[in-house]
Amino acid sequence: MRRARLIALAFATIGLVAGCGLVSSSGTFHDANLPGGERPLDGATLVVTSKSFTEGVLLGKITATYLAAAGAEVTDLTGAPGSASSRQAQLNGDADVLWEYTGTGWVNYHNQTETIADPQELWQRVHDIEKRDHDLEWLAPANFNDTYAFAASRPTAERLGVGSLSDAAALPVSERTFCVDDEFFSRSDGFLPMLEKYGIGYNTPNGVPSDNVTRMDAGVVYTATARSEPCNFGMVYTTDGRVKNLNLAVLDDDRKYFLPYSGTAVVRGEIIEAHPELRELLGTISERLTDELMQELNGRVDIDGEDPADVAYDWLESENLIE
Repeated sequence: MRRARLIALAFATIGLVAGCGLVSSSGTFHDANLPGGERPLDGATLVVTSKSFTEGVLLGKITATYLAAAGAEVTDLTGAPGSASSRQAQLNGDADVLWEYTGTGWVNYHNQTETIADPQELWQRVHDIEKRDHDLEWLAPANFNDTYAFAASRPTAERLGVGSLSDAAALPVSERTFCVDDEFFSRSDGFLPMLEKYGIGYNTPNGVPSDNVTRMDAGVVYTATARSEPCNFGMVYTTDGRVKNLNLAVLDDDRKYFLPYSGTAVVRGEIIEAHPELRELLGTISERLTDELMQELNGRVDIDGEDPADVAYDWLESENLIE
């Protein structure tokens, strides 16, 4: 039941995919069956792709494993380098299923600058544009939001009595110390506008002096925040495994500054029409995915060194979705 399955791509498929730069990370996932042996996707042939970062690969492996268990013949093209290749493959019709993020669709794919704080409204806006322009069906979003946030070590959060960014903004100037990476510091929707949103200026006497901001590599921010040195607050991604592993307390974005990045399974229109069962099957996965769960699953890969295919199989089995 646990044996790994290698999906060998036909040369013609390789040629098509190589044309848009899509390369699989491993092409492997584990064989499984749905409970009771049901096969609602019998006869379906699907190509599942993903972006190359841990969460994207995990979501792709979960999807490939589950849809294959439902009877589909699945080609696994998870781990495509960068976001452009997997996206372009789907636009070209060379890939059928891809997990995306509503914020990515809104900002990166459609160059929108309006900040829509409500996750459901943002999903609907992206859904409608993508359906109209590309015949891509953005299914109902999952219950996780991989967006920017600020966190503190739990002892520091307790010492300062902070649970939200408004609480942090109300602290004495000497306690308003931040670690951020260069990209986030410079983004038009990044650090400086965030300070403005919370009523504190940058490099002002009663705001956040430049000496209170340390710019460093994104990966180092997590450990610096856990040590509370040189900063009390560090920029994190809400579903990163290090949030849980380092016992960080994520501050509530109570003024709704950060754009939602709700994870969403995206399926080509002609595929969802041919196989409407995908809507329910992928919804079964989406409704179970939370920030806390994604932190755990991401941590098993990034921190514990487990294979994403193993993590995907184990989670599906633990949820009694496969056997």
